[in-house]
Amino acid sequence: MSEESVKVAVRVRPFNGRERDRNAKLIIETNGQTTTITNPEDPDDVRKFSFDHSYWSHDGAEKLESGYFQPKNGSGYIGQEEVFNDLGMGILENAWQGYNTSLFAYGQTGSGKSWSVVGYGANKGVVPRLCEETFNRIAKMKADGENKTDYEVVFSMLEIYNEKVHDLLKTGKKSLRVRQHPKKGFYADGLTIQAVKDFADIERRMDEGTKNRTIAATNMNATSSRAHTIVGITLLQKTKNAAGEETTKSSIVNLVDLAGSERAESTGATGDRLKEGAAINQSLSSLGNCIAALAERSEGKKVRVPFRDSVLTKLLKNALGGNSKTIMIAALSPADINYEETLSTLRYADRAKQIKTKAVVNEDPTEKLIRDLQEENEKLKALLASGDRPEKMKSENEDDDDDDDEDEDEKGLSEEEIKARIEEELAARMAENERMVKEMEAKWEEKLAAAEQENKEKDDAEQAKKNEKLKHCHLYNLNPDPMLTGMIIHLLKEDINTVGRKDTNPVIELSGLNIRLSHGKIEKRDDGATYVLKGVEDARILVNGEPSTGEIQLQHNDRIMFGTSHLYVFSNPTQAMKLKEEGKQPVEVTYEMAQKEIAKNSGVNVQTNSNSESTDGESLEERLLKEELSDFHPEVTEANAMSEELDKKVLFETIILSPELRGLQTGRKEIFVKVTQLETGYTWYWEKEKFLRRKYSMQEMFEDFQNGDDAWKVPAERDPFIESPEKECLVGVAQVYLQCVSYRMELIGRVPIVDYRGLNVGHVKVTVIPVKEDGTPLEADSFVEGPGELRGKRVDFVIHIEVLEGLPKRYTDVYCKYDVFTYENMKTKTFSSSQVIQVDFKKHITIDGYSSKIAKFFEEEPMSIKVLGKQKPDRKKPLNLAARLGQTTRDIMKAETLRKSQGGKVSKKTAVDWISLKEKAENVLMRKRMESLNKKLEKLKKHCQEVEKKGKTSVEIRKLMKHIEKQ
Repeated sequence: MSEESVKVAVRVRPFNGRERDRNAKLIIETNGQTTTITNPEDPDDVRKFSFDHSYWSHDGAEKLESGYFQPKNGSGYIGQEEVFNDLGMGILENAWQGYNTSLFAYGQTGSGKSWSVVGYGANKGVVPRLCEETFNRIAKMKADGENKTDYEVVFSMLEIYNEKVHDLLKTGKKSLRVRQHPKKGFYADGLTIQAVKDFADIERRMDEGTKNRTIAATNMNATSSRAHTIVGITLLQKTKNAAGEETTKSSIVNLVDLAGSERAESTGATGDRLKEGAAINQSLSSLGNCIAALAERSEGKKVRVPFRDSVLTKLLKNALGGNSKTIMIAALSPADINYEETLSTLRYADRAKQIKTKAVVNEDPTEKLIRDLQEENEKLKALLASGDRPEKMKSENEDDDDDDDEDEDEKGLSEEEIKARIEEELAARMAENERMVKEMEAKWEEKLAAAEQENKEKDDAEQAKKNEKLKHCHLYNLNPDPMLTGMIIHLLKEDINTVGRKDTNPVIELSGLNIRLSHGKIEKRDDGATYVLKGVEDARILVNGEPSTGEIQLQHNDRIMFGTSHLYVFSNPTQAMKLKEEGKQPVEVTYEMAQKEIAKNSGVNVQTNSNSESTDGESLEERLLKEELSDFHPEVTEANAMSEELDKKVLFETIILSPELRGLQTGRKEIFVKVTQLETGYTWYWEKEKFLRRKYSMQEMFEDFQNGDDAWKVPAERDPFIESPEKECLVGVAQVYLQCVSYRMELIGRVPIVDYRGLNVGHVKVTVIPVKEDGTPLEADSFVEGPGELRGKRVDFVIHIEVLEGLPKRYTDVYCKYDVFTYENMKTKTFSSSQVIQVDFKKHITIDGYSSKIAKFFEEEPMSIKVLGKQKPDRKKPLNLAARLGQTTRDIMKAETLRKSQGGKVSKKTAVDWISLKEKAENVLMRKRMESLNKKLEKLKKHCQEVEKKGKTSVEIRKLMKHIEKQ
């Protein structure tokens, strides 16, 4: 049994539509086995990585009539066939020889993982090609009259989401428990293992699994890119040896499509009290930790590999560090805007190639396998019947990693609890042994017949639905993952199609966020050709992005949103045919298109012009920000829907903060979420990433709520909807321009404090005083005419924050914080009042060796003074009063939406223009400079007059300058 390194391939996809819209630049190159990435911010920062395969699939392809992409003559494009020949055929050969094999697909969402693994249409990926080739080879072997081997193929498909394992070949919400078996290692207890007779069988099961995955994700408001999918294919080859004994050669092939890797970076909730999104992020983080530890172990270091930290790493333990030949394919975005994610993926792949596995041929006499399992069960029965506390039975595959973690699991448990846990595990082991014995004893024909009988009804119904949709009106789903679009089809009846929850036995059954018991109906009119949609009162239905009011006559390709996550397209084949006859090609509806129109009608206007400037002069940055808002809008909508369902009295609103409003000197505008606690009026501003982490925890909570699990009722300190009332918040920012330092001039300013809306919420009085080294003020005539006169000199000045005034009354424990040049995190004392505060905070700043660079810094970069504080309840707002009087979150949000649609209350505070603030500061400086120059001019005139009185007609310039400076 020799060690073998994990084989690693990387593949670069073409630019997608969004990257083309953003005029993205190519940062990836491949040359043989080498992949090179260039930092778009620093062209000299070039990094090279070597892998077993570096596939260039960015450009150089031509599309055949079949739809297949093949290389153009002379291009370096790598198509699906070549990838399969390199990777898939190796998997097949290993499986045929009896080795366990695993293929991982890793990369950020949208990087092309699914294209390589599954593919689309004529461009089949590794998985379908592997399955097809497996049965082709079986057919070829069976055709050989000399071959006496019996072949069996079984199929399974599971998904890991939120650290829960779901069987994708079964409907229902119940998750599977991951257990450990002495021979097979970790496994999902109760997972459906389906006998399949040909490739068509596997296709049907994969479609079934994908459909169940889509339905579950939609109902639970989950995101498919956050789930891991594992397709398991087991090949059994049964033959008789020279002694007439039947031997079984088995190979388990695991095909793993991992969740989007960008989420792995979001696990560290800096400065937040919650370990946010812990379960949702745990799997990828744990996988990274295991790969890092295994890479170290391959270098001879003695490290513990934390396989037990997540269900993903438990199930993949053999693939990563045990009995398996393993391949990883890392998908890369070629665009500069994804540099950090792509570099992270390359580093991940580079670590993975250092891992070594030890694969063995899995071949044993069948009778011996059965006998060993039966003997083990007899021992287990005797152990349980003794009544004593059973000892943990050591697994054949266990190692130090397992022991360490099991001991950790038992900490804090009583003797009885430990005994009960071990007994439960042993009982489960016995049940699995019995299942495996039955599986080996059953005839293959019986297994196939049972599988066919189980699947016939649903397969026939699914095929009939596919046929019917070509002729009849129907709804089909839209999904962010193109693979999942069209997986759910609702054929419309000829009369009334009710829409609602399961309890009302509707024609179109939906569940999840904002779905009413009876949500609405789609009814066919008497003319026999028209369908109309009508929702019940307060049911959330959007048609083409706009709220549905009254009856709406549906047209082909209309987009319909039920609740917050059920997004469908109305398809009318008759209308579609008529459009084609008229020479009109119906537009292909996409999830992105539907979400953009929803966002636009919610106040986010999204442009899709591919030029760097839109036709109305909108900048590229503004256009990209609107696109980002469009993508982000559903997240906030869903969070509000969960707040309504759980009656959390919390409102989420999307806001845009400029760098100035965030207390920064430079940067781009960023998306934030304003969080309002409706009972108190407390507001906080969460960064986008923090909101997303919290939202994942909200989804876990909502899932427990839907399942009737009281685990959703958590204390406030663990509630993702709640921010601690003791957490300070940003009241506003004041910007002070320090050009005066470059002229040794005093600045006295009353500067506005600006909140997130850009409104003036108070003032801060600031004085900037040029001083000597000992801190005493410089003489009034120490003014210099330009920064050049200070070059190389030491410059000292004092920043004096004198008074805060006019702040909103709802703040307490107020203080100021600022950075200036290399002096960071300067803080004042805190003050309980928020009206007129005598701050009186002075800081002596020293700069050694004044330079033009420093002068430019003070010329262009303002000093941002952040005003922070804690909040006091605002009990006068109608919104908060309604919440305290017992109104539900849904009622309050409805009233608030109505208030805003009617114009709302206009703020009496004035908006602040940052540009005019800078201009004002420059004007003050210019006036002071003019005053100083006028004083010098007066001195000059006076001196000249004195010289003239003495009868002189000329003066030496040197003496004149000395005289002015002396004055």
